[in-house]
Amino acid sequence: MGFKEWIIPRDKQFYNLLERESENVLEGANVFLDMLNNYDDIAVKQDKIKQIEHRGDTIVHDIFEELNKAFITPIDHEDISKLATSFDDVLDYIDGTSIRLVLYEIKKPEENMIKLAEIIVKQANELDLALKGLRNIKNPQEIEKRCIEVNRLENFADDIYKRSVAELFKRQDAIEIMKLKEVYERLEFATDKAEDAANVISDIVVKNS
Repeated sequence: MGFKEWIIPRDKQFYNLLERESENVLEGANVFLDMLNNYDDIAVKQDKIKQIEHRGDTIVHDIFEELNKAFITPIDHEDISKLATSFDDVLDYIDGTSIRLVLYEIKKPEENMIKLAEIIVKQANELDLALKGLRNIKNPQEIEKRCIEVNRLENFADDIYKRSVAELFKRQDAIEIMKLKEVYERLEFATDKAEDAANVISDIVVKNS
């Protein structure tokens, strides 16, 4: 590689990788929601989520490999790192929740678990569209609108989480309470990490428009 090629921003490569990661998170969120809505063969469905999570790890590894090699990046080095990490965290919490559903032998997902999973899918979809707008920021208002929606959804998820945990502690079975609380916590953490990703995207728009 010549000096000219080395210093020119490798825009396509970074955007391609980030978009692949975003699409992978969206796929993982949809598979998880399907798992809850069609609650059979959950070990098989959890394994599919694990495969998606592993694919995400590979994409994140590739992003950091590119960051280590790049002299100039299309957006701030730190912002690319934050985006890759926050998207990866969303998928990690989805995977972690699905694992607990299997390990804890949860017989049936609760209605509020499904609602939280639906929120995660909506957030992942908004993030995917917002991220794809970064490649050529022609409509910063539209990107910001999607980021605001992700934040609104997180607030809604926070309310559902609090109500769900409050209801849990009215029950008598302490072990069941602990298991279900952990599932709810990880679902809520996933929505938090989606909000983190939205905040990074919003910051990038401010810096580059």
